[in-house]
Amino acid sequence: MASDEETTFEQADAGASKTFPQQAGTIKKGQHIVIKGRPCKVMETSTSKTGKHGHAKINITAIDIFTGKKLEDIAPTSHNVDVPHVTRLDYTLLDISEDGFVSLFNSEAGTTKDDLKLPEGEVGTLIKDLFGAGKDVIVSVIAAMGGEAIVHGKEATK
Repeated sequence: MASDEETTFEQADAGASKTFPQQAGTIKKGQHIVIKGRPCKVMETSTSKTGKHGHAKINITAIDIFTGKKLEDIAPTSHNVDVPHVTRLDYTLLDISEDGFVSLFNSEAGTTKDDLKLPEGEVGTLIKDLFGAGKDVIVSVIAAMGGEAIVHGKEATK
């Protein structure tokens, strides 16, 4: 029996997962991990020995890659934790608008990006100062779990 209704899809993607599992005991400093649903960079790990009836546990201290907030997690070393797929791309800065949004150019793909805001603090100030001085600026954008942020800026080398 065929239905006259059409199926509509609100959103489409390639079906790729935003995270992948990794055994908690293999997580090291400098890697990325998901804590409380947020992508984080691991700053410190420590393991505790097995208890009378339990598993050895790993204590993970990490910094949220988008907010800079410190998060902690404890997991059995034999269990899996989620690790985000993190990508980092360099763009050429084209312009900074009055409302703080930046216009970026990806020379490899030949595309522009206009949906990111200049970060607050030291990184944003450095980028603004270099651009204001008329220098060519390269910014690094980190992307994970559907979010993106500018994390670094530097003067382009000729």
